[in-house]
Amino acid sequence: MRYFVGLLLGMALNSGAYASSLDDAALARTESYLKNLTTVQAHFTQDLISAQGKMLEHSEGVMSLARPGRFRWDYVKPASLIVSDGQMLWLYDPELAQVTQRKVSQTLSQTPALLLAGTAAVHDGYQVRDGGSAENLSWVVLTPKQASSDFSELRLGFTGNDLARMEFKSTLNQTTKILFQRIERNLHLDASLFSFTPPPGVDVVGPASAGSKP
Repeated sequence: MRYFVGLLLGMALNSGAYASSLDDAALARTESYLKNLTTVQAHFTQDLISAQGKMLEHSEGVMSLARPGRFRWDYVKPASLIVSDGQMLWLYDPELAQVTQRKVSQTLSQTPALLLAGTAAVHDGYQVRDGGSAENLSWVVLTPKQASSDFSELRLGFTGNDLARMEFKSTLNQTTKILFQRIERNLHLDASLFSFTPPPGVDVVGPASAGSKP
């Protein structure tokens, strides 16, 4: 019996060490991906799914990102735009003829877009664990350390050295799934992609910025 208990205890300890090793590898993979990333551009499709599994919204477009801090999500269907130059963040809705702008420093840092574009180490803001393999992807699961984050869990799906999928669950238990295609890394991206001036006649909500002319 003593031998049997000792064997079980040994299996449990080894299992914990194995899990820790996998989690360390997941963290290293995520931080290595971000460290070696200067720019990335990709086409994407994005689905918003309710807590009951119902499709709420489908969209698609082009994502451009230049570290540190700059990104552009250009939604084609339906049309909308999210742009950051590292200092200001703009959200443009053509249908409403409205631009919402805010300082990045006043925006929650723990959002998927800012995670990819930011400079802070992943382990500073997230608990990271191995998510196993599924759908021909290797998954990493990130849980925000801050309770004020606007999502409860973020899953990154890697194929080789590329980030192919992002899935994150909101505090309302809705899930957003983003699939990246035609991924191009570390290419030259013009700085004008990450600047924005509100079109004439639109409503501008938020503090003035150097790039805006309300």
